[in-house]
Amino acid sequence: YNRGRANNRSTWVFGMLGIKVERRRPIFKVVHRRSARQLMPLIKKHIRQGSSVISDGWRSYRNLQNEGYDHRIVNHKENFVDPVTGAHTQNLERLWGVCKSTIWRLRGNRTQNMLKDHLDVIEWTYWHGNNHRNGPLGMLLHDIKKKYTRPT
Repeated sequence: YNRGRANNRSTWVFGMLGIKVERRRPIFKVVHRRSARQLMPLIKKHIRQGSSVISDGWRSYRNLQNEGYDHRIVNHKENFVDPVTGAHTQNLERLWGVCKSTIWRLRGNRTQNMLKDHLDVIEWTYWHGNNHRNGPLGMLLHDIKKKYTRPT
């Protein structure tokens, strides 16, 4: 509903979150418009046909069912969990909170290019880094984070 958000935005972050058992795999894309023309190619590229897609009622998603997806809509004006299907967007909403707080902590980097870089790092960490928390990759990420995290 764009509540509390700037309405003169030149770019938006479009997020998709794949969930399979205990795995979470986000995909973030910076887009200039939230139109079906811009979003549908991203959805088709990253989400397999036949998959369940849960979204809010944004009009750009209206044709998902016609494109071969099991589209479930959650109307946030009425509820946050659909009482009939149990569909909800809470996993993605939680991820947005983590992303926003992570990016906000990295002060002084609010440019478009830095936003893309930070989203890429968050995406990569969910796809690869979290799988190696106690292995060499996890230790490397820990050391990098420790060295380059600014004190609060």
